[in-house]
Amino acid sequence: MNAVGIDVSKGKSMVAAMRPFGEVVVKPFEVRHTASELRKLADYLKSLDGETRVIMEYTGRYYQPIARYLYEAGIFVSVVHAKLIHDYGNNSIRKVKTDRADAVKIANYGLTNWAFLKQYAPEDDTRLLLKTCNRQYGQYMKLKIALKNNLIALLDQTFPGINTLFSSPARPDGHEKWLDFAAKFWHCACVSKLTKAKFIARYNKWCTQAGYYGSDAKAAEIYEMACRQVPTLPCNETTKQLIAQTAKQITTLTFTLVSVRQEMQRLAALLPEYPVVLAMCGVGNVLGPQLIAEIGDVRRFQRKQSLIAFAGVDAPPFQSGAFESTDRSISKRGSPFLRKTLFMVMGSLLQNSPAGDAVFQFLDRKRAQGKHFYVYMIAGCNKFLRIYYARVKEFLNALNSAA
Repeated sequence: MNAVGIDVSKGKSMVAAMRPFGEVVVKPFEVRHTASELRKLADYLKSLDGETRVIMEYTGRYYQPIARYLYEAGIFVSVVHAKLIHDYGNNSIRKVKTDRADAVKIANYGLTNWAFLKQYAPEDDTRLLLKTCNRQYGQYMKLKIALKNNLIALLDQTFPGINTLFSSPARPDGHEKWLDFAAKFWHCACVSKLTKAKFIARYNKWCTQAGYYGSDAKAAEIYEMACRQVPTLPCNETTKQLIAQTAKQITTLTFTLVSVRQEMQRLAALLPEYPVVLAMCGVGNVLGPQLIAEIGDVRRFQRKQSLIAFAGVDAPPFQSGAFESTDRSISKRGSPFLRKTLFMVMGSLLQNSPAGDAVFQFLDRKRAQGKHFYVYMIAGCNKFLRIYYARVKEFLNALNSAA
């Protein structure tokens, strides 16, 4: 048996091969993630006597090229959580941190846990693209929130509170009324220097040209607010440029978010469990694709507890002798993206209050008992995942049986 440990980094990896009783098959050597070098590595691993298993750490996206290539070459590949490798002692008290030492440590971990190594299987293209879109969606959303906060901070120095006067949602092209208004009337002086009647006429004309509903009452409210303000930034071209460019960036990001969200819905609709997930309370056209993206194929989890542990909302037991803890925190060892999505699902349930939904009834009961917010939210996430696992797996198994 040959345990091949691969310490993965960006663009290259360190490879070490070990056999039982500390026998070194080959000294650690470096392999770059190019087609020619990966082909040489695959040929070499196939030439070794006995069964060969490759072990590597789950390191973001860096491991994917080499893991996929070796898997497609017919070699057993196991991708292990980095925490397991980190906690593996390698029977040494010396703390050595080099790529060569790490590759040997990973190989020794493979020998010790040979019988428990799980074979790596790459995600299908649809699920991989869906997860990538969801991660990009999250990045764009963070950037949009940061830019919005920045714009509001700028407007607080030129036209304080103007963003609170508009409640129109974003249009499919990304435009929002308060953003377009701020780009046009970026300083309170742009309003207050006009007469009230003239501003009302100009406001209604702008609404017509921009495709918004005009209102004399809204224009009068804006005018009265503008006349009361005391700006701290001057009304000049520099201030105008700062506000206009920030508003334009937010509009562009909003349009991008709409496009990514539509693509996620299209990709999710290609997956068999999509109608089952969308039928669950608290899950809609936005959270449904996000949930499917982060959970992936539910059949890869042998038990519902495995899915809960993957989300990091499990509370492992802690007991020693006569002591047994009854107040445990969640592990948070799983996917933070899935936990975020689950919390949004719980928030949707609490907001909509579907009386016949089992998860909402559970949440409401825990809340009525005086449980802390995070306690009943985490408990709701656990219950939701159990129901999700049962419904989706049963549906997929029925599809396979019918096929």
